[in-house]
Amino acid sequence: MNQAAIYAGTFDPITRGHLDVVERAARIFPRLVVAVAGSTHKRTLFTVEERVAIVREAVADRAGVEVEAFDGLLVDYARRSGIGVVVRGLREFSDFESELQMALTNRKMAPDVETLFLMPKEDFSYISSSIVCKIAALGGDVSGFVPPASLRALKERLGAGDAGRLRGRGAEDAAGPGGGG
Repeated sequence: MNQAAIYAGTFDPITRGHLDVVERAARIFPRLVVAVAGSTHKRTLFTVEERVAIVREAVADRAGVEVEAFDGLLVDYARRSGIGVVVRGLREFSDFESELQMALTNRKMAPDVETLFLMPKEDFSYISSSIVCKIAALGGDVSGFVPPASLRALKERLGAGDAGRLRGRGAEDAAGPGGGG
């Protein structure tokens, strides 16, 4: 039996949906590594160092949960870490299609690394980091969607009086292409 798992993502920023998956995975595995992707095709709102700090604060009270940054292929990171299970969160059917493709590709590259799909609580199934960033960039209240660490970071980054603009970019561009799930 695997004693550890990796839950990887961009976490830009971490949401209550992500935290729900963390809690579910932590009940299954005594050690859970939340792996924050450094290299990503997504344009992120926060640097990898900022995202790691936000996630660490958000999971600080959860026993057995660690937070690390990683670069490169997830299966390579899993092998280097000696962890044979990758946890992926599924919110909706469209997630399943892309996640299944990724899981099958990972299996081909690393047959010794399993993928476990977990669904967040229904209350969080519609939340994504990209939607949260867009709402926050337009001055909307995202306090019900993110933990306090993410909310504080969003307020600091976006500024209270600058709701529609982010460092010269429009709100639509605030989360980058494809957001930051």
